[in-house]
Amino acid sequence: MKFYLNSFFEGPGSENYLKPNKNCNLTSWVSGCEPGWACSVNSNQQVNLNDAKVIPARTLNCQACCEGFFCPHGITCMIPCPLGSYCPLAKLNKTTGVCEPYLYQLPPGQPNHTCGGANIWADVGSSSELFCSAGSFCPTTTRRITCSSGNYCRMGSTSEKSCFKLSSCNPNSAKQNMQAYGIMLLAALSTLLLIIYNCSDQVLTTRERRLAKSREAAARSARETATARQKWKTAKDAAKKHASGLQAHLSRTFSRKKDFTHPEKLKILDQVKSDDDPIQQPSTSDSVAFLSSRVTSVEKKTEPSDLLRIMQEIEDDPDGCRGFNVGTGDKNMNVPVPKGKQTHTQIFRYAYSQLEKERAQQKENEKLTFSGIVKLATNTEIRKRPLLEISFKNLTLTLKAKNKHLLRCVTGEIKPGRITAVMGPSGAGKTIFLSAVAGKAIGCKMTGLILINGKNESIHSYKKIVGFVPQDDVVHGNLTVEENLWFSAKCRLSTDLSKPDKVLVVERVIEFLGLQTVRSSLVGTVEKRGISGGQRKRVNVGLEMVMEPSLLILDEPTSGLDSASSLQLLRALRREALEGVNICMVVHQPSYALFKMFDDLILLAKGGLTVYHGPVKKVEEYFAGLGINIPERMNPPDHFIDILEGIVVPGGSSRVSYKDLPVRWMHHNGYSIPLDMQQNNAALSRSSMDVILANETNPSGAGMEDHSFAREIWQGMKSNVVLQRDKLHLNFLKSKDLTNRRTPGAFQQYKYFLGRVGKQRLREARILAMDYLILLLAGACLGSLVKVKDQSFGADAYTYTIIAVSLLCKIAALRSFSLDKLHYWRESASGISSLAYFLSKDTIDHFNTVIKPAVYLSMFYFFTNPRSSFADNYIVLFCLVYCVTGIAHSLAIVFEPGTAQLCSVLLPVVLTLIATQPKDSEFMKILANLCYPKWALEAFVTANAERYYGVWLITRCGSLLKSGYNVHDWNLCIAILVSIGLVCRVIAFFCMLIFQKK
Repeated sequence: MKFYLNSFFEGPGSENYLKPNKNCNLTSWVSGCEPGWACSVNSNQQVNLNDAKVIPARTLNCQACCEGFFCPHGITCMIPCPLGSYCPLAKLNKTTGVCEPYLYQLPPGQPNHTCGGANIWADVGSSSELFCSAGSFCPTTTRRITCSSGNYCRMGSTSEKSCFKLSSCNPNSAKQNMQAYGIMLLAALSTLLLIIYNCSDQVLTTRERRLAKSREAAARSARETATARQKWKTAKDAAKKHASGLQAHLSRTFSRKKDFTHPEKLKILDQVKSDDDPIQQPSTSDSVAFLSSRVTSVEKKTEPSDLLRIMQEIEDDPDGCRGFNVGTGDKNMNVPVPKGKQTHTQIFRYAYSQLEKERAQQKENEKLTFSGIVKLATNTEIRKRPLLEISFKNLTLTLKAKNKHLLRCVTGEIKPGRITAVMGPSGAGKTIFLSAVAGKAIGCKMTGLILINGKNESIHSYKKIVGFVPQDDVVHGNLTVEENLWFSAKCRLSTDLSKPDKVLVVERVIEFLGLQTVRSSLVGTVEKRGISGGQRKRVNVGLEMVMEPSLLILDEPTSGLDSASSLQLLRALRREALEGVNICMVVHQPSYALFKMFDDLILLAKGGLTVYHGPVKKVEEYFAGLGINIPERMNPPDHFIDILEGIVVPGGSSRVSYKDLPVRWMHHNGYSIPLDMQQNNAALSRSSMDVILANETNPSGAGMEDHSFAREIWQGMKSNVVLQRDKLHLNFLKSKDLTNRRTPGAFQQYKYFLGRVGKQRLREARILAMDYLILLLAGACLGSLVKVKDQSFGADAYTYTIIAVSLLCKIAALRSFSLDKLHYWRESASGISSLAYFLSKDTIDHFNTVIKPAVYLSMFYFFTNPRSSFADNYIVLFCLVYCVTGIAHSLAIVFEPGTAQLCSVLLPVVLTLIATQPKDSEFMKILANLCYPKWALEAFVTANAERYYGVWLITRCGSLLKSGYNVHDWNLCIAILVSIGLVCRVIAFFCMLIFQKK
């Protein structure tokens, strides 16, 4: 047997029989050497069965091979047939001269020689006649039985297998028809997905509707309470006025009497004593009741009954009214924060009661006297934020690549509690100034000082209380306005702040930004219309306002807004400034009303030079001192910009050019003037300023020189390297936190991210449904077109499966990170955990990792019906999807969307071709081991090959050996696929940190 099997591993020869041996060689050829025949040993010969190296002489009594055995050509040996084979005696076909069913011929020139038994056992391609035929089973090697109805028998079966219920199996069936199970699984998955698709939106809508009802009820209750409070105050004031008038009337009445009244009695009259004086001063409650009846009678047709009920409750139980105390009036209007587990109604009632209180306080502040203003300023109950004062001296930013000044000699400060506007023509460095203040300027060399509260500290140490509003509206379009704001508040507000207070912060921002009517509306994207552009801009600002910053930097927040929306935004920012927030913003051509709402102005000229920095009220006075007056009916900021652009020449007797204005400002404040801007004489000349501007554009004059093409390429590469180095330094910069704010940790933010990403996925259910539908079609097409062949154990069908599933799942997984890059860059710059963001995205994507293999196999498995179990195929496909999803995450983060999609299409095809190529060299083996399709294909094939036994052993060993697979390496393949997925996710996470664009 060993001699026979070893012959498979030797190179092919010209002989059609085994290599020459002791019994059958060129000089000795007995009848038993023919195919299907065998001989016996001499009865006196001792045979050592344990010695496999010695072949005994077997040349006597040569006969046809027995049933159930096979006798190879050229060995004179009879070997038992394996299980699953059918080895009857051969019969001669006189027409063809072939011994059927084994297809060997009688030896030539030997007419007395008859057909023997089976002659060969090899792979199914070479000896398929030895295998028990499909549709039959062979309990022994000499007996073959046709498969009965309700059972099926695969090729090489030793027994028939019962078909599953609901599957059809006719007599002589080789496979069971399991398409009914595929249809059932498809129906179940479709039902589940439809339920998720429909009910997910319904769940979100129902929850939002319930929250809206609670919110509206709380707002209505707060308004009614505030109205009742106002009525009560009005009634009380009227009662006091009525009592004082009655007292004055009584005094005048008694003063007309002729009789003398003792002074002590007059003193008694001034005192309210109900026990002695029959005509006494009315009590407060009686007066209020009297006035209330009058008010009720006058406003009976317009006053709601709920208001009267609340006023009656205030009269009956003054201490029981929430947020109002009769004895102290409006001085004790604080609503207690709900303790313990709070309901939505309690939280909203608290928030809206506080908002009503703030409205009432705001109305009172408009009527304050000087003493009232002093009292308001010294009120300790008004919560102030940590103050951040930013001062800068000789701040200069130079572009490293071109040695060009972006900002130059900017000196000044922006103060807490004030709104500073940064204005100037295009190219004046307004945005780069904000970036420098926020610590986001990269690729530039910065000189000068930026001090925070008078200390030379990094702005990154105060990142938790600094808000930066970018110029672009980076807002999640598939979330509602409230969801966007609420997520930012949860992740960035202090953990010491209770949930009712956080709700109050969000509700306050929504109200002051005028977003009440669209709070439950989706923001919208380019493809799907949402809120208007102006509302989107206000949401963009609100994302930073809800975190209650101490420094708020805004880059063109009013661009695209009409005058009414701009005024509303400025009013909201003015309210922030009242709490001590330092606000600095870039604006373009504000209206006069908007311009007057700013406290300070930084006016920059081209080249980043300061023209004016100070209070808005004094800007016209300063320019008037230079001889530049504002024409009538001309907006001052428009006139200043036109002058700095060179469009308008300053009129009047002044000969000041717009190029002289930066030096004039330096002279005005006594700042040091750079050497290249100094003049030989005190007077300024036009020609000298031309030299100055030329030096500003290129101080070193390097740009005027002619460089070779190669030198320019080298300089460009060098500048890109410097820029990337600055980005990496900024991304991994760790600064000591100097704030007292404790924001939620990574784990808590991970929970918040899970909720947000889950909502986004539910709102993208239609896209997910299309992904599943394409997978279903792919499984059905491949399952019907490509069959699982026994010769290759389904390698061909599984190869196409790997390509199709990899391609479809990769393209779908790209959406997780490709579409949210801008949002991530903004959130990570504000201090939100990158780890929580990445893990939440990956966790939600595991839903697809679990569902998609089942969706694909619901068609493919039941169409092809391989021997491996559904569970084995599912596990391998699950690990494959997990692996390719990790690769897709890396591609989405590193490359642009178009390049990432191209790589997702090419990678599965190229790697699968490499994995299936013959491993002729060591390099090809190493390269194939680095390809994930190699391990996925090996897992599929070995899981299927394990189900082949008996007569299939030689076929299995030969096929696996040719492919380089091992039937015992299934667990290893699964582990490697999971490891590749994990490694790719780690790479994706670090690439996400490295390739940030802050």
